[in-house]
Amino acid sequence: MDHVFYFNGDANKISWCIQTNNSKIRQNRTHAEIYKNKVTNIQSKYVALHVGLFWGIGVFIIKNEDNVKIMFDEKEMYDHFTTDRKIKDGFMLEKMRFIKQLIKQRELKIKFQEINPDENLSLKNTL
Repeated sequence: MDHVFYFNGDANKISWCIQTNNSKIRQNRTHAEIYKNKVTNIQSKYVALHVGLFWGIGVFIIKNEDNVKIMFDEKEMYDHFTTDRKIKDGFMLEKMRFIKQLIKQRELKIKFQEINPDENLSLKNTL
């Protein structure tokens, strides 16, 4: 099955939207206390991608070997996933490791796409 995955985050909240055919499932969460008001916006987006992907798999929306197009509205983050650009932030490195682990374990076919923030379907869930 084909999915389009949008995500967002800030110091207080994370959100994601999984679009499959004509269906859009939106979720948002307040950060756990260990992250709330302690992470940057880009770190929060890593949390949102990790948690949202894990959630999508856990509720059986995203299944093994599915196609998932991940939509990045943050160029720096897009570059982290599509180039050999080094990440100096240990927190983001750890989240990226978990995300890649999920992708590999579930044999997901991933495509990355850069978008403008106004195209991010999860944005309004975070505000």
